[in-house]
Amino acid sequence: MPVLSQEKNIHRTNKVFVPGGLPKLTYNPRNSLDLEKHLRKANDNLCKLVMVTGSTKSGKTVLTKTVFEKGKSVWFDGGAFNSEEDLWNDIAEQLELSVGESRTQSTSNNSNIVIGAGLQTSLFPVKGKIDGSKTDGTTNANSVTKTTKRSAKALCLEALNERQTPLVIDDFHYIPRTSQGNIVRALKAVIYEGAPVIFLAIPHRRLDAVKVEREMTGRVETIQVPVWELEELCEIARIGFPLLNVKVSSKIIDSFANEAIGSPHLMQEFCRELCSANQIDETLKLEKSIEEAPMDMLFKKVAIGTGKIMFDKLSKGPRQRSDRIQRTLKDGRQTDIYGLVLQALAEIKPGMAKVDYEELRTKMRDIISEKPPAAHEISRVLDHMSNIASSDESSTPVLDWEKEDRTLHITDPFFAYYLRWGIETTKHN
Repeated sequence: MPVLSQEKNIHRTNKVFVPGGLPKLTYNPRNSLDLEKHLRKANDNLCKLVMVTGSTKSGKTVLTKTVFEKGKSVWFDGGAFNSEEDLWNDIAEQLELSVGESRTQSTSNNSNIVIGAGLQTSLFPVKGKIDGSKTDGTTNANSVTKTTKRSAKALCLEALNERQTPLVIDDFHYIPRTSQGNIVRALKAVIYEGAPVIFLAIPHRRLDAVKVEREMTGRVETIQVPVWELEELCEIARIGFPLLNVKVSSKIIDSFANEAIGSPHLMQEFCRELCSANQIDETLKLEKSIEEAPMDMLFKKVAIGTGKIMFDKLSKGPRQRSDRIQRTLKDGRQTDIYGLVLQALAEIKPGMAKVDYEELRTKMRDIISEKPPAAHEISRVLDHMSNIASSDESSTPVLDWEKEDRTLHITDPFFAYYLRWGIETTKHN
């Protein structure tokens, strides 16, 4: 059995496989797609808003953090948005601006004095008074001093333009549409001056910036982060396990990739869980070979820690005064209309894709032993579910119902994964 070389670095498992964080050791740049190269163009006086789109937990945030590091860029999480004032205050804090400081300007009726101006602010790294006065050496007692306070928004826009500091707004789609319009309009001049501004959003909301501000048409550069291919997901395991002196069979790695629903986050989760099941906390001194694993047990365990909380909220639905009608499934279980919709989705086992309304309704007919709900009832329930998902503070909305298009978008791979592994499906087939 191979022994670990003394020169080989010792790595902690939680530093090798990092679901939900920045995996420095197992980061896959997906070089064939040139994603980093395209994203870096935002720093090259692009004069366009850069919209990075990709499914939730597809790696778009990790990609953007790799190119625009926190500390060197300003980051704002759209999921934490409360008000526009809070947004500008947060940006001001990261830029080390003192909100509410005054701009003082002195003028004189003496033609010999051109302009005297003092700016007390922290738009620049060193705080203090910047004296931009120009005189010919004469003075005038009749000078007038005007003092105005600067808003956080004004200070931020000026600083972003002056410093060309990259601004990244993650989960832009999470911000209310009205506020989206105000933010885009405010940043428009900064973008036109070449300051890097990057928004991250899920694919079917990639045009939000254009919809709320028509003048941005032709001024948006879209970078799509596609769903990960199986081989790209496998690369995470092939890089990570050798760092721990662990040899894992290709059968296990392939199974992980197939169940990850195109999400590197889930792939990292599976790899870490396999290490946990084998009590591997850091790089082993002796190489360990793992040829078999209780895959179903592992997948179900991961499912409990992913989409269960949101699933339970959706299955309860909104509060109402009267009890809901119970409906009987073909396997004898009973559930209300919310449980019926989720059960039908579990039967479909959707990936990160849209679910057509008619497909969902057909599946509901297949699993229920009585007359299925009317079309308007199903649509109403999907409306409520979408509202519950969008108002949940702990996550990006897991689903999005577009009533006009009669299309349900599954936007979170964790939720899709839970539908596959976290709940019992009917046994009517």
